[in-house]
Amino acid sequence: MRRHNLNDLLAFITVAREGSFTRAAAQLGVTQSALSQTVSGLEKRLKIRLLTRTTRSVSPTSAGERLMQTVGHRLDEIEFELDALTELSEKPAGTVRITCGDFVLRTLLLPRLAPVLLEYPDIKVEFDINYGFRDIVADRFDAGIRFGATVDKDMIAVPIGSTVRMAAVAAKAYLARHAAPKKPQDLLQHACIDIRFPTLGGTDAWEFEKRGRKVNVRVAGQVVFNTSAHVPAAALSGLGIAYLPEEEFAPHIESGDLVRVLEDWCPTFSGYHLYYPSRRLPTPAFSLVLNALRSEVFC
Repeated sequence: MRRHNLNDLLAFITVAREGSFTRAAAQLGVTQSALSQTVSGLEKRLKIRLLTRTTRSVSPTSAGERLMQTVGHRLDEIEFELDALTELSEKPAGTVRITCGDFVLRTLLLPRLAPVLLEYPDIKVEFDINYGFRDIVADRFDAGIRFGATVDKDMIAVPIGSTVRMAAVAAKAYLARHAAPKKPQDLLQHACIDIRFPTLGGTDAWEFEKRGRKVNVRVAGQVVFNTSAHVPAAALSGLGIAYLPEEEFAPHIESGDLVRVLEDWCPTFSGYHLYYPSRRLPTPAFSLVLNALRSEVFC
């Protein structure tokens, strides 16, 4: 049986996933012309075109798509297994890729991981700030951070923080112009500061609960963000009512600049979890990151 060069397959998979010879060449550490020749050689041997090339983009053909689906994940598994062999090394090294939100990165991940990175200079951590529900296997992340209730059941989920309570808040100036809502449905009469989640393609309903009764309200307003980072500032400016985990508003609530509303309707739920594929063999670098994040779990 004729054997194919795995490097050729890796070259094709990387170009197809990146949608660019330039980015793929940078990732693989080769020149763009060499990469183009490698992929062309693979197409010539297979006697079928795998990529459609234009001046602006590169995309897989139907044959290329089929090859990606059947071979891509197998190459990933080989790479994972080879990474696991670094356990034989006395010096943990390598890159750990984590997708997460900006608030949890700033307040939880960086403070806990900084000592690890200082102690092990050969470990690198790459953070992807993203509010979409990324497929960490397909997108080649080592782990992701989400609230516990949203983690897929086929993942290993490790709690890395305490339970979270939601908070609906507004600036005093806003509440001076508008009567505070008494029940969640009253939000339909208010300007609300919302977040558009990439995976959903739109904004999500705000979820409230009181004595077992759950109410979802789809709010509207003048301002929508794609992350939570600027929501407190918008609320402080009097642009409307905002709804996030209360810790994101904590300094402003304590100072009195933001006032809680609907407090008896704001639910509590499981906090941040680090999740990763159950079948993955952890590298020493990933194990150190995991231990650092779960070593200070709040009770």
